[in-house]
Amino acid sequence: MGKVVLVTGVARRLGGRFVRRIQRDPRVDRVIGVDAITPEHHLGGAEFIQADIRQPGIARVLAETGADTVVHLDVTAMALGSGSRTTVKETNVIGTMQLLGACQKSPTVKRLVVKSSTNVYGSAPRDPAVFTETTPPKSLPSGGFAKDTVEVEGYVRGFARRRPDVAVCVLRFANILGPAADTPLASYFALPFLPTVFGYDPRLQFVHEDDVMEVLRIASHEPERGTLNSGTFNIAGDGVLLLSQCSRRLGKPTVPVLLPAVNWAGSLVRTLGVTDFSPEQIRLLTHGRVVATQQMRETLGFRPKYTTAETFADFARSHGPGLLPPEALAGAVDRIAALPALGGGHPPTQSAN
Repeated sequence: MGKVVLVTGVARRLGGRFVRRIQRDPRVDRVIGVDAITPEHHLGGAEFIQADIRQPGIARVLAETGADTVVHLDVTAMALGSGSRTTVKETNVIGTMQLLGACQKSPTVKRLVVKSSTNVYGSAPRDPAVFTETTPPKSLPSGGFAKDTVEVEGYVRGFARRRPDVAVCVLRFANILGPAADTPLASYFALPFLPTVFGYDPRLQFVHEDDVMEVLRIASHEPERGTLNSGTFNIAGDGVLLLSQCSRRLGKPTVPVLLPAVNWAGSLVRTLGVTDFSPEQIRLLTHGRVVATQQMRETLGFRPKYTTAETFADFARSHGPGLLPPEALAGAVDRIAALPALGGGHPPTQSAN
């Protein structure tokens, strides 16, 4: 008999796409999608159950479906539709608590996969150059989605201690980008201009949506020979990009803001439609964050198809040229470089002194 997979957060693009992907796996017999909101997208042949994971009723859903694998994707930074930040936090934290309580009581659950984020490391001036899975943060996130993920991971660790018979995999994703990404950073890069912090050029890492689908699939099954898919793993494409490189590749101007005015800039960005431009997001765009992915490759056995640069290039292509198209900008720079030197067009002569 094949696997019965229950997926939370299927009303979001990422969750809906994973449901369609996992159905095609020959080792899976049945897929159940759960969300408080009816998805606007198609879920293929999966069953959809409208249920709010914040409510105790999720235990009944788990018991009735007999799921042996739970993929918890309803840990997100942005609200759906008219939802508020409060609703998002309750779904992330209280929803995870309720789901884990249901999993703890279920005799059929054998595998749990949780979508987390590298936000758990925070962003601070004296951070290490690279975070490994065991690096403690210099300071715990104070709010927003980053704090939610810290709390979620704490509850997951407690569950793993209480149910050692369940294989638990926590995937800490770097910033997810791609043609259909709906994340705060994707919304930030979609702005007509990019507010930046004056004097800072943070290093950023990205992971492509396609790679997210593949690593979730790997984590949902028994490990391949020579690999282990229980534990906590950083997931990111190879390499890094500076924020200045991102702006040039998008062809968008930057608007440097002095640190004392950053809170005002955050309010401006939220006004422009980036709902979770929290202090943690501002810290990321100030200090950046880079994580090690050795465990992802050597232990989990996953090698992303896209590098950080290739992920960003695919995102940029899907959003069209900005106010300063990179090709036009490069051409202008070349033309300026080809102009004769200032001072009547004569090359500078060496002084006799």
